[in-house]
Amino acid sequence: MTERDGLSELCVAVAAYAVETVEALVAAGADPDRVLLRAVEGGSPAVVSALLDARSEPLPEGERDRLLVAARWWYERGAEGELRRLTGAEGPADARWVRDGTEDRVEEVTLGGRTVRGGHGAVLTQLEWRYRILTPVGELMARAVRYGEGAEEHVDRSAARWVLLLRRSAETWREVVAYHRHPSPAHRAFVADFLALDALMSGVTPHHRWYEKRRAELLPGWADTERDGGVLALVLRLVTEEGLPQARELGLRYAGHPDPRVRSRVPWMFDRPLDPETVRAVCGLGRDPDAGVRAEAAGVLGGEELGEPDRAVLLALLRDADPEVRNRAVWATARGDDGSPEITEVLAELLDAEEQDIRLSAAYGLALRDDPRTPEAYARVGPLGPEYAHDTRPDGLWRWRLRNEPNG
Repeated sequence: MTERDGLSELCVAVAAYAVETVEALVAAGADPDRVLLRAVEGGSPAVVSALLDARSEPLPEGERDRLLVAARWWYERGAEGELRRLTGAEGPADARWVRDGTEDRVEEVTLGGRTVRGGHGAVLTQLEWRYRILTPVGELMARAVRYGEGAEEHVDRSAARWVLLLRRSAETWREVVAYHRHPSPAHRAFVADFLALDALMSGVTPHHRWYEKRRAELLPGWADTERDGGVLALVLRLVTEEGLPQARELGLRYAGHPDPRVRSRVPWMFDRPLDPETVRAVCGLGRDPDAGVRAEAAGVLGGEELGEPDRAVLLALLRDADPEVRNRAVWATARGDDGSPEITEVLAELLDAEEQDIRLSAAYGLALRDDPRTPEAYARVGPLGPEYAHDTRPDGLWRWRLRNEPNG
């Protein structure tokens, strides 16, 4: 360790938002306290967390207040606004979206020779939670939706959602969920995302039955009244994942919705195997003008044993002009129950596909159907890269040989 126990190297790592390097330097003895304020001003919650997590003792109250004031100052003025004040620079800023840590995104702004990240809302939220400051739900909601639609992965939104979930009280839950009536779709979408993570945590938190019951009471009525397509798609996903009995009725109702995001949710809202009415609904979506909707329909129809004329829809999806639709269709059909000659022959056709993943699914489908062309099919798939190391489809060939060449 050099230069005052690694301070110089730590400053460089903080300025570069190199989280792993920051962690390594602190573990090697660099003092995190000397760069905490700089990290807070830099606007990366991942870097701030790395520094604070390395401390064994809580910060003195004065230092905590200093960090909180700095985070709020930068948040209220915005990264670009504060950079302009500090540097006096004019003209456009250079802004780009980057990953902060492993999943969340944040805008990185460069102006006047300085670079900061616009995650000060998340930094402020983290600091408040760490120092047991119970921020009002309305303020956390405002941070979450500050950047509006299209910023679902923003660090400010993720931090607010996570803290609201950690607070885990009926009062907080009701305050958050009350925003599902808010006139802004961004607020309602945040509630849907909050409920999705709330459901994911179900079973591992206290009183989870209470939360499950409240979600089951809320979601069907919300789906009935929601008018924004993007938010409605999120609500329908929740209805499906919760396994609510209203899912079938809602799916049939919204199969003809004008927003493709809503229609793409519908195929997964029905119990399998499909009944005649839901088969008709999903087949209709298999003819949808939107490729994304057709892909979802293909993912469901491929697992069904269809009769005529419904099988004709699946055959068309397997030959669809859109490669993603074909990919979803063949992936599902390969594992599906339809062993008809028509399906088997289309699987053989798809061995000529340009996309290797489609060829692999087709070969796998032939293997599961004990088709004698299986060895040739796998030869046409070609060498597979490391991304297929844990894929079960390549195993289809040797399993076929075990069944069909026991003495081979």
